Amino acid sequence: MPFVEELKFELHKNSNREMAIPMENYLKNNFSCLGIKTVQRRTIFKSVYLKHKPEIKSNYRTITWELFQEKEREFHHCAIDLIQKEIKKNFILEDIKLIENLVITNSWWDTVDFIAKYLVGGYLEQFPEEMLKVIERFSNSENMWLNRSAIIFQLSYKENTNFDLLKAECEKHKHSKEFFIQKAIGWALRDYSRFNPNGVKQYVESTNLKPLSQKEAIRLL
Repeated sequence: MPFVEELKFELHKNSNREMAIPMENYLKNNFSCLGIKTVQRRTIFKSVYLKHKPEIKSNYRTITWELFQEKEREFHHCAIDLIQKEIKKNFILEDIKLIENLVITNSWWDTVDFIAKYLVGGYLEQFPEEMLKVIERFSNSENMWLNRSAIIFQLSYKENTNFDLLKAECEKHKHSKEFFIQKAIGWALRDYSRFNPNGVKQYVESTNLKPLSQKEAIRLL
């Protein structure tokens, strides 16, 4: 039995409708769930993964995308766990197409934030010469989740954050009425304030951010 088929069998076998209802409510009923909590899901995933390592190693990009087409949310998280495990520091230039598709498919904060930080962020650490081109495209998109990704992709960069680029993204989207954009601006600035508190404080005081963005940005200051 191929990896995807066995994973589907095992996850469905362990589904729990009673648990699925509150999980779906938490996701604003945007997705169906099997009712499998994270620890159990990862245990099942690991067991099946170990039986199919050669298949996965040679085909993990296709498998990731296949899992992302499934209906239930657990498969989307399995897909992200899989590609993060396999692709770390091993990106190829063409991977940005897959990463972008993952951002805009079955989009919600619980997947997009991980993809933005570890996949978009990891890809652009490996290919810094692509950064301005990719972030400009994401930032100019009509897709809100690509916009959010352009704001938060540097969350793992710490002191290496390109603050000028972060400020440019904040300026570009600071008038947005979208909750997830306002929150992203505040989150990105708050995270960077751990490494450059004075810079963030000066920026927040000198620009007209939405109240939510401002509140989140200065939380650690």
